[in-house]
Formats: sequence, C-alpha cells, structure tokens
Amino acid sequence: MRVICWVFRGFQDNTDKIQINSDTRSRKIEELKSCPFSEICWYFTESWDQFRINGRVDVIDGSNSDPEKLQIREKSWFGCSMKARLQYLDPEQGCPSVNEQPKEFSLDPCAGPVDAFCVLILDPDQVDYLNLKSNQKLKFMSRLSDNGEKYWASLKTSPEC
Repeated sequence: MRVICWVFRGFQDNTDKIQINSDTRSRKIEELKSCPFSEICWYFTESWDQFRINGRVDVIDGSNSDPEKLQIREKSWFGCSMKARLQYLDPEQGCPSVNEQPKEFSLDPCAGPVDAFCVLILDPDQVDYLNLKSNQKLKFMSRLSDNGEKYWASLKTSPEC
C-alpha cells in the first residue's frame, strides 16, 4: 500500500462525498483507475480526533463521458485560484528539471480545465473514529435503506492494541 497526500477541497454538493483536485499525470491516477479503493486518514491535533475514511474513488478527467461529472470538474477548475491552475501546466511531477529557469506559462482565465486537471470523488462507505484523549472508538458504516437512500449506522468498538 502506498501513501498519497491529497488536499481536501470540500464535500460534493449536499453529500458526504469528499472532493479532491489532482493531476492526471500522477501515478496515483492510474493506480486508482485499476483499483478505485482508498483510505483517507485525518488527524486533528487540538482535539486528538482521528478519522480513517474508506471508500471508492471516482476519477473525473477530461475523457469522462458523463456531462454531470464534467460539470463537477469544470466547477472545481473555476473554483481554483489562477496560481493553482497554472500548476497543471508545469512539467510532469517527478521528472528531472532540464532548465534552471522555470518557464513562464500563461492561461486564459476563462478557459476550461487543462488536460492534466482531474477531480477525485471519494464516496465513503466506512469511517473509523478514534479520540486519542478518551480512547473512544466508533465505527460508522454506510448502508442503503429499503428505498435506496444512503444512511450511516454506528457501532462503539474497543480500541486496537
């Protein structure tokens, strides 16, 4: 298992789905396309709360044929600052830098997402919560109701040794 760092960009409109912006040139994108399951670990230092969020990740890039998903990608693109957008024009991550001077890129502020930009949507199905001060541990599991709506069930568990 490889650890990947992501930047949380918010929740998808009125859902519990976590939205993350990423670069299609990153190795993690191909890994997610072949195995779309991931875990996010979130730790809050002041409260000592830890969350492990497991779920399936949907990669939304420019080749996606779903108009609603492409709209999510575009909305996320225009929600980024110009400086953040310009990062997707940089050379591929991890490649040796040939020039000492970085290239200057320009980007039309009204232009849609560049090919390297994608959105990842993590649809959580399980959340493990641990408070390290009290040692309280809860497990939240996503379930489907009889009418097909998602809801969360919780279970108090013992902390692992």
